[in-house]
Amino acid sequence: MRAFTYTLLPTRMVFGVGALDRLVDEIERLDVQRVLVLSTPEQRAAAEDVARRIGGRAAGIYDRAVMHTPIETAEDARAAAARLQADCCVAIGSGSTTGLAKAIALTSSLPIVAIPTTFAGSEMTPLQGITAEGVKKTVRDARMLPKAVIYDPQLLTTLPVHLAGASGMNGIAHCVEALYAREDNPITSLMAEEGIRALARNLPVVVREPGNLEARGEALYGACLAGICLGTVGMALHHKLCHTLGGSFGLPHAQTHAVVLPHATHYNRDAAPEAMQRIIRALGSADAAGGLHDLAGAVGTPLSLKVLGMHEKDLERAADIAVRDPYWNPRPIERADIRALLQDAWEGRRPE
Repeated sequence: MRAFTYTLLPTRMVFGVGALDRLVDEIERLDVQRVLVLSTPEQRAAAEDVARRIGGRAAGIYDRAVMHTPIETAEDARAAAARLQADCCVAIGSGSTTGLAKAIALTSSLPIVAIPTTFAGSEMTPLQGITAEGVKKTVRDARMLPKAVIYDPQLLTTLPVHLAGASGMNGIAHCVEALYAREDNPITSLMAEEGIRALARNLPVVVREPGNLEARGEALYGACLAGICLGTVGMALHHKLCHTLGGSFGLPHAQTHAVVLPHATHYNRDAAPEAMQRIIRALGSADAAGGLHDLAGAVGTPLSLKVLGMHEKDLERAADIAVRDPYWNPRPIERADIRALLQDAWEGRRPE
């Protein structure tokens, strides 16, 4: 028998087509009166719809969420929440918006209701990455775990195909690292393998058939499992690299995950053989890293850092940052090997 520790995260999930209609019920369960609605500028209309549904409990809308949560944006949103005397945040959108709600909760303990519109899974974690002075650092705090998450596949029917695939690969990355994390355990490993399976099976359908609610619902289910895994266990090399490339070089969050994941998986291949077998089984592929690369291509995500706008001359500095204060990883972090990994990711080579 294997000894292990597993922490159950106390988040309420409301899942299904039309689940957004139950938003008011979830607000009432929290017994709050002044709700600040958060979104990106692009999703202002969705935020306005949420505010209309909430009615008199809506204290205002803050629509300036951006990727990687710059500390300046976090502080501005915190000030807005205090000025409006908000006692709750509702975040509708991607991980950027959920992350902004978490930044507010970190310093105020305001409860969060998250309404995800991508497949990243961050709504199920007490984790947040805040970027200050060009460096993205991750914080873990139970105050940032949403009290309720509303999963409604209808909200993803307008998600652009290129973002759908990338956000799904981001979710798969959470599952992959959960399988070889230092705190891995049989429960999260079951969820991680199932999360990979659900996302890998349904993401190609999502990008081919934007109106397919069944596929979107199944992919959301996989993203939910991915988030639970990320929130329960630790992160390793893949997330360190993505935090470096996003926070210090401004690369797009989900697309960076899609590019880096096959290469980070290949780096850890020999150090985590059981994890690799689970990934292979979930993907139905002959190889874990190669299968992830092929899936990324099949769902239309970029396959190289070069395409994302990374300059080759910056790879040296990226390697230096990545090996500074590294996250735990099953294979030791060697600077020369990380530099080679980044070169392969920049060029978009298929791991062999």
